Amino acid sequence: MCGQEPPASYQELSEEGEHLAEHPESVEEGEEEDDDQDTSSAILPVLDSESAVFLVYQTITDFREKLKHPVMSVSYKEVPLYDAPGIALYPGKAQLLSCKHHYYDHIPPLINPGHPGEIECTTQRINYTDPFTNQTMKHALIVQGPRDVKKKELVFLQFHLNETDQDFSAINYLLFSSFQEFLNSPDKAEFMKDCESSYSSWKFSGDFRTWVKMSLVKTKEEDGSETVEFKQETSVVNYIDQRHKPASDQLFFVVFEWKDPFIQKVQDIVTANPWNMIALLCGIFLALFKATDFAKLSVKWMIKIRKRHLKRRSQAMNHIS
Repeated sequence: MCGQEPPASYQELSEEGEHLAEHPESVEEGEEEDDDQDTSSAILPVLDSESAVFLVYQTITDFREKLKHPVMSVSYKEVPLYDAPGIALYPGKAQLLSCKHHYYDHIPPLINPGHPGEIECTTQRINYTDPFTNQTMKHALIVQGPRDVKKKELVFLQFHLNETDQDFSAINYLLFSSFQEFLNSPDKAEFMKDCESSYSSWKFSGDFRTWVKMSLVKTKEEDGSETVEFKQETSVVNYIDQRHKPASDQLFFVVFEWKDPFIQKVQDIVTANPWNMIALLCGIFLALFKATDFAKLSVKWMIKIRKRHLKRRSQAMNHIS
């Protein structure tokens, strides 16, 4: 009778043992592969840490850059009435002939130009020293500006200059934000010195009608204060003087009107939000924690598999021996 065949498992172990006995270098290669797997598993947490450090550094750098470079925000506010601005004119030797308020861009024809007419505006004269030299005395005529932008209110002024010792003749003027603040100021001379130091001045020439359309820009500074700036568009029309007059006799015409009912507001907005940065950093650290935890589990799993593999190999070798 023929003997029974050995079990399949015993035959496989015998074949594996014979293979290991004949090829011992395969054992060394397997151990080297296990070492490589352990090394790669150890590198994963290091790479995760480096990535997290880079993301944290980049997030903080972006936040600091946004703090240094705020974004300019421009908005427009519509108003039915403006606070009447102050119009400071420096006529010199010129004489104010008339000052009237008109509406809807309509100025009636001139009656008896070159002669004194009606002065229907609120005016006040003030003398103060030049804020830049503190020596020259300046003489200003302060006029209350238009308010009702919906009705296109305008102020029309006429000046007359009979003689001049200059080659070019013009009248200087500047605009400031509130005529009422000027009236309420206890020291009007100091108020005008501050206005001249803060606001730009312009000119209008003789024998022309200069039409000034004003717009208001309010800028909010970093310290919370608000500055006011006037922008203007001017159009100049030649005046056809039909009077019989000497060459030195000149008439000056100027119109002040609001351009539109919109006040432009400008402020710097810091787009860097600390809460967004904190949330992003929390997300980075949470991802790092999860990645580290996963790497630890992977290392434990590889060690467990390796131990199981070495145990089976050792059992097979002992069985063959």
